[in-house]
Amino acid sequence: MDTILEMRNITKTFPGVKALNNVNLNVRKGEIHALVGENGAGKSTLMKVLSGVYPHGSYEGEIFYKGEEQRFRDISDSEKKGIIIIHQELALVPLLSIAENIFLGNEPAKFGIIDWHVAETRTRELLAKVGLKEDPLTLVTNLGVGKQQLVEIAKALSKEVELLILDEPTASLNEKDSDALLELLLEFKAQGISSILISHKLNEVGKVADRITVLRDGATIETLDKQDISEDKIVTLMVGRQLADRYPQRVPNIGEVVFEVKDWVVHHHLHSDRTVVNGIGMNVRKGEVVGIAGLMGAGRTEFAMSVFGRAYGSKISGEVFIKGKKADVSTIGRAIDNGIAYVTEDRKTYGLNLIDHIKHNTTIVNLEGVSSNGVLDDMTELKVANEYRTKTNIRSSSIYQKTGNLSGGNQQKVVLSKWLFANPDLLILDEPTRGIDVGAKYEIYSIINQLVATGKSVLVISSEMPELLGICDRIYVMNQGKLVGEMAASEASQEKIMRAIIRAEGK
Repeated sequence: MDTILEMRNITKTFPGVKALNNVNLNVRKGEIHALVGENGAGKSTLMKVLSGVYPHGSYEGEIFYKGEEQRFRDISDSEKKGIIIIHQELALVPLLSIAENIFLGNEPAKFGIIDWHVAETRTRELLAKVGLKEDPLTLVTNLGVGKQQLVEIAKALSKEVELLILDEPTASLNEKDSDALLELLLEFKAQGISSILISHKLNEVGKVADRITVLRDGATIETLDKQDISEDKIVTLMVGRQLADRYPQRVPNIGEVVFEVKDWVVHHHLHSDRTVVNGIGMNVRKGEVVGIAGLMGAGRTEFAMSVFGRAYGSKISGEVFIKGKKADVSTIGRAIDNGIAYVTEDRKTYGLNLIDHIKHNTTIVNLEGVSSNGVLDDMTELKVANEYRTKTNIRSSSIYQKTGNLSGGNQQKVVLSKWLFANPDLLILDEPTRGIDVGAKYEIYSIINQLVATGKSVLVISSEMPELLGICDRIYVMNQGKLVGEMAASEASQEKIMRAIIRAEGK
């Protein structure tokens, strides 16, 4: 099979960090080549080198594409050659239509005037190729994340793509949308299009990849052929050690009820006639990890955010009790004062100030803890930030590194540090390991275990059922805004959880 891409001895250095160290990668024509590794292993950096985001001259090494050496100065250079990258954070303009997004900067025109008829006709053809029946004039903001991802791929097809790079394309998709996307990659393969797939979901990689290259600490570890791929082998290569247990062991020491919600009802924040959380009653005990399982749209995040100072919703009713006493959680400040913390599923938008460094992000929720007589004490703040950097094992050059420059797993650890320093009684974790690798996941599970060992309570929302079964003591099941099941984790299984959801669907 012909080689379409060869990257030789790529080395890329940032101040204080060697992100890539003599990395080699070759991709064959018409293959799906997966790129896996822990957060910070250098996967996205390598793809930014390839696509010209990091231009020639800012790295060492050579790139050969279709047998010719390439020296891309920017992303438009690589796009002209048919190399298209779709980043994890989608680059669509929400208030423009699908057609406007697909041809943005590449509009079909006659005599300098955009021909919208041609744009809309071609958009229809491209959408059909990716399985979308949407009107080209639909605003992107009105599409779900899964459909937005397909619009990005349609946009790539409009540029005569020959090598498609997808960075964590299914990170925020549900199972059905993920499967549809993987099927699409297989169709592209049949048409001779090559794909590089960056993913942490090893089961998906195993389904579609012809070969897998593993990166660790900025270096190429090994490239495996399809017949040699197994999850255990990939995990060992990624983390450099055997993860015999994906979930650290813990002996529960569960006490009295710390957090209780009774008859909690929440309406949609914009459409107040729609009920999104309907009569929820649940509790979490001291030293207990409780999970909430459910499909996308079950109302889990809406429930968590509404409890956390009414950060979401309208016409909210019901009661919250902390350690048996009725608690006022009507604002975020009051929720924090009552010992509740919420780690959002969207760390980049709501969890961190990406242009500020680790130190300020760590202390922002509990400034009183680093102040003396209302004045910030820089030395105390420094000490606290370094202490939590060590405690949560944040890999960075120092606490003065900007959080926007950290890998996803390390960003998540900064968000956790922020809330741990606030010293809550109840920590609500919403998709705490989304988009992060197995090694970083294990570290986050260990932090959860340490927390509950000190008597704290943890409520975890996760779309990964094995994760809930691996770390929780008890699991609630939600569907369409209601609780439809509760079970001890020791008695639970993926089948039982799905059965509870399906039974509820049938009612």
